Amino acid sequence: MITLVLGGDVNLQGRTEPARAFDALAPLLKGADLRFVNLEGPLSGSAGDRDGADIPHKPNWRHSAPEMVGALTAAGIDVVSSANNVTYPPAAAMASLSVLDRAGIAHCGAGANLTGAHTPAMLERSGRRVAFLAYTSICWPVGQAATADSPGVAVAGALTSYQPDPRVSEVPGRPPIVRTTPVQEHLERVVADVHRARAAADHVVVSMHWGLPGDELAEYQVTYAHALVDAGADLVVGHGPHTVQAVEVYRGRGILYSLGNLVFDWPPMRGRHLDGLMAGCVLGAEPRLELIPVRRGEDNTCAPLAAAPADAALHHVAALSAARSTRITVRDGIGSVPGLSAPRR
Repeated sequence: MITLVLGGDVNLQGRTEPARAFDALAPLLKGADLRFVNLEGPLSGSAGDRDGADIPHKPNWRHSAPEMVGALTAAGIDVVSSANNVTYPPAAAMASLSVLDRAGIAHCGAGANLTGAHTPAMLERSGRRVAFLAYTSICWPVGQAATADSPGVAVAGALTSYQPDPRVSEVPGRPPIVRTTPVQEHLERVVADVHRARAAADHVVVSMHWGLPGDELAEYQVTYAHALVDAGADLVVGHGPHTVQAVEVYRGRGILYSLGNLVFDWPPMRGRHLDGLMAGCVLGAEPRLELIPVRRGEDNTCAPLAAAPADAALHHVAALSAARSTRITVRDGIGSVPGLSAPRR
């Protein structure tokens, strides 16, 4: 049995005491065998000019200082995803991976080339190996994806098309239906990655940076998630929309479509998208999945919710998950997800 605690998007900037960034979440983090978050912002240091930023197409973005890694080490974070849209340019990605390596924090989803970006972080606890893979569907189309001979992130792209509303001939101007499908080459590659990881590890956890803000899932999210489980993933954990989205149990495996924000210091996010989830998962013969709602306050401190606010947040997740034929029970500020089954071998 291995216990995991998973959080969503984490951005660390401008803290005079980075080691205290996760203080309010410490009771949820301690005691787990493994702790995972999505690192939304490379620890490469800012090279932006006075008016500019570190990503040319994202003019208000600045990368995090390397010393912010102290927040992750103090919280005991074991592994992070580096596959997201702000892990750019590749030089910043590689600088950040070096910072993580020196801090002893495992990472996945970015690398010196395509093979490196698609190589799982492999961690062992209690004699069992857990493979972590990470991909981003939210990606700059030029120069961000790792290639055979250049650094970057692991990409799981999607194609977008627009279908006319069935009533548009009757009611002109009705908005089109947005359809999304995985890029077939990418889908085949991530499925092959999971098969390889499954052969080398006892458990496989796949992180996906995807989706749009709000409650609704894009079609490609579901297609990727189901394919990953079909290939052997024990758990799919999503982030990227900065909002909480549905949970689904599919073939006995948990899919967390979006955990929302956790600790998030990027100034334009202050006061926005305040709610998130932390997930506690047991991998083994008797798998379990529990959800604990968190919220950033006026001082931008992220802390667990309790009592009525916690139950309200969880009932919202339960309503979203019911649309995915998944039941969540809410009791004492914790959401429990029944229906998981033991790993297939």
